[in-house]
Amino acid sequence: MISPDYITQLLLSALATVIALCIHEYCHGYAAYKLGDDTAARCGRLTLNPIHHIDPIGAIFMVFFRFGWAKPVPINPRNFKNPKRDFAITALAGPLSNILAALISAPIFLLFLRLLSSAAYGGFGYILLYNTALFFSILTALNIGLGVFNMIPVPPFDGSRILNALLPQRIYFKVMKYERQIYWGVIAWLFFGTYAYRALMSVRLIARSPLLSAFIKIFDLSGLIGIAIDFLYRAIISFWQLIPFLS
Repeated sequence: MISPDYITQLLLSALATVIALCIHEYCHGYAAYKLGDDTAARCGRLTLNPIHHIDPIGAIFMVFFRFGWAKPVPINPRNFKNPKRDFAITALAGPLSNILAALISAPIFLLFLRLLSSAAYGGFGYILLYNTALFFSILTALNIGLGVFNMIPVPPFDGSRILNALLPQRIYFKVMKYERQIYWGVIAWLFFGTYAYRALMSVRLIARSPLLSAFIKIFDLSGLIGIAIDFLYRAIISFWQLIPFLS
């Protein structure tokens, strides 16, 4: 039987997912618009309306795994004054906006956590404070997850657009020819990589070797992303806890 607490957490996660994805995509479109490309605006994507941004599969990933994606904002690099540089800036705007959003939501979480510590346990006020603190904790984690996940340097994620600014065009366009195949390869890596890692770790030779164990960790993409998200989450929380009132 599904507990009420679990349903509450799912609902709060769904709300946080919508907010994080809309921030991400809106900032892509806004950055492009400021750099001279109005494609997103003309397509109705320069908005915080979730209907225009949500990708169902990516949203489900966000709710359950703390990382995911939305519908890509249409961008025409030909409208940029410096296409290579401006395309990279536009791509970076999405993940960067999520990290900034996490930096904003984290102290709010700590503030409500502080208020929760002085509230009477079990009353309506306590439940309200608890769920509000939980929401901002989830929102912080989801924003970090969305930012980290989209920095993966393979198409179609934002990291590949940033990589475009560093790679020679000839090499980059060869990679982009296989964008769809790479996309589904990464999805498969996310789904099955953990099982492959566990299967390999069940081999005694690998399990007993620190070097081999560390090397095959690359199979567990979701685990690696989780480590990065956890590290950033702890770092941001620790930063705000330097303020005595939030410690």
